[in-house]
Amino acid sequence: MNKDPFQCLNLDREVLSVSQLNGRARLLLEDVFSSIWVQGEISNLAKPASGHLYFTLKDSQAQVRCALFRQNAARIRQVLRDGLAVRVRGKVSLFEGRGDYQLILDSVEPAGDGALRLAFEALKEKLDAEGLFAAERKQPLPAHPQRIGIISSPTGAVIRDIISVFRRRAPQVQLTLIPTAVQGRESVTQIVRALQLADKRGFDALILARGGGSLEDLWSFNEERVARAVAACRTPIVSAVGHETDVSISDFVADMRAPTPSAAAELLAPDASELRQRLHTLHRRLLLRMQERLRRDRLQLENLTRRLRHPSERLRQNAQRIDDLDQRLRRAFERQLSQRRERLLHLQTRLAGQHPQRSLGMLRQRLDSLAERLPRIMSESLKQRRLQLQHQIHSLHTVSPLATLSRGYAILLDERGQPIHRAAQTHLGQRLRARLGEGELEVRVEDNHLAPVTLSLLD
Repeated sequence: MNKDPFQCLNLDREVLSVSQLNGRARLLLEDVFSSIWVQGEISNLAKPASGHLYFTLKDSQAQVRCALFRQNAARIRQVLRDGLAVRVRGKVSLFEGRGDYQLILDSVEPAGDGALRLAFEALKEKLDAEGLFAAERKQPLPAHPQRIGIISSPTGAVIRDIISVFRRRAPQVQLTLIPTAVQGRESVTQIVRALQLADKRGFDALILARGGGSLEDLWSFNEERVARAVAACRTPIVSAVGHETDVSISDFVADMRAPTPSAAAELLAPDASELRQRLHTLHRRLLLRMQERLRRDRLQLENLTRRLRHPSERLRQNAQRIDDLDQRLRRAFERQLSQRRERLLHLQTRLAGQHPQRSLGMLRQRLDSLAERLPRIMSESLKQRRLQLQHQIHSLHTVSPLATLSRGYAILLDERGQPIHRAAQTHLGQRLRARLGEGELEVRVEDNHLAPVTLSLLD
């Protein structure tokens, strides 16, 4: 039966080894601080050949060591450098080999993005407190609209996607574009003016649309002026800003949020029959129940994951130890070589101080002997270090994911070489690369079992 590593710490006579102490300290830190956000400035950034990143995160009064291992470092888009202000997420751990307290990171983002998110949450709370998000003030969308206003940029794929959907599903609906800038310094004023103009023209419904982008690109739709203009519209309005994963303040204020501009057009296109309406209702109920079930299962999985100690932790410890041993080997070799040079210089000085007629032959013989011993000793030392390094490599290979692949498992990689963990990371028709124990396969996603297959009833 396994003992709790901390249940005996209160016994006066228990004596721990250094390894036991560091092991228990690491488990305690990782259990208490399993996932935290920390903000600071990068310094002493190191990039060894292993692909891992090591740096110090500091503020005006303190600092902490950080380790970002290769698989997580590959997902960081921004180039990290000394002096960069960042927000990092990870767990507090301990490098047992040296007893160093450190952060094991899995995410790094610029501190500026965090400031925008704080502003987003502050405005969201303010407008929510005023009742702008209340369900009772939402207007229902018309079942059979005849005239629809589209507030968007006149260029780009958004307006073409909306027109394509209406042409396919409801070609009788009259569409009118109210052009506006959707990004930049003047975009907020133009969007507010376009909303006010469209609300006066008697449309059955409005679509506020923009393509995807970063948080900064979509920020015009997170401005308070735009949110209040949307709330003031008497015409039912559908907000379709960004991609499916993007959320803006305008989405909360609008009468309906659509995940994409094309989806907004489908919401307003008249249904062909009562059967389709019934099917849509059942689909929404099924989706909500699936999401609730997935949410519960995800929480249960996260709880189990926190309790499970993954082999990757041991791999990261070994990888960090290999880097440390490599640096120590290089320093020891340079130190020994320097000592040999000093010894040789000392012998040469003594040789020069004696008369060549009496001791030249003896000194030459001794010098030859020393020159012969030096490479032999260096060779033996290097051989011993290589054996130690090979032993560490063998230990690392024992727990390598490649050993798992050799037993019949495979790793799916996307176009950027990133591993696929969930079906939600894929889309239909996407080409993936399956890495096997020997060789690779090119595969294509036919069905990820996430979105139901629907057939058009108008064909």
